[in-house]
Amino acid sequence: MAKKNITTFLGPNKGLSIVGDFGYALSGNYAATTAEQTVLEFTTGNYVFVGKFQFNSFVQMSNVTVRQGAAKITFNGNQVALLMAASPNENAPFETTMDLIIPTRTEVKVTVIAEAADANNYATVGLTGRVYDA
Repeated sequence: MAKKNITTFLGPNKGLSIVGDFGYALSGNYAATTAEQTVLEFTTGNYVFVGKFQFNSFVQMSNVTVRQGAAKITFNGNQVALLMAASPNENAPFETTMDLIIPTRTEVKVTVIAEAADANNYATVGLTGRVYDA
């Protein structure tokens, strides 16, 4: 396997960072809104990403209230996953994870939406995994 480019942390929603044979992307905080908002968007290169996607629902740190939310993943404009997370009161987990394989040269977009707008509640998403030469 050829050695991958080594990058430093690009920052929230700046793309898929690759370090050796590992890749990751982190969204940063996004406030709860009832309008769908893009939290990650990037195009993969000449490699296959094999890893895990995690969606953490909207939470307020000052009093730990949780809002129900959903995350949608699209590849090249086609929806491939829709995940929901909430709170134990909603009979749903606070975080939802799934295994994910992203093919070469794929436009990846992740959006989130909340059940209700609340500027004090924030959601995050993240991708972590391995990168393999195509």
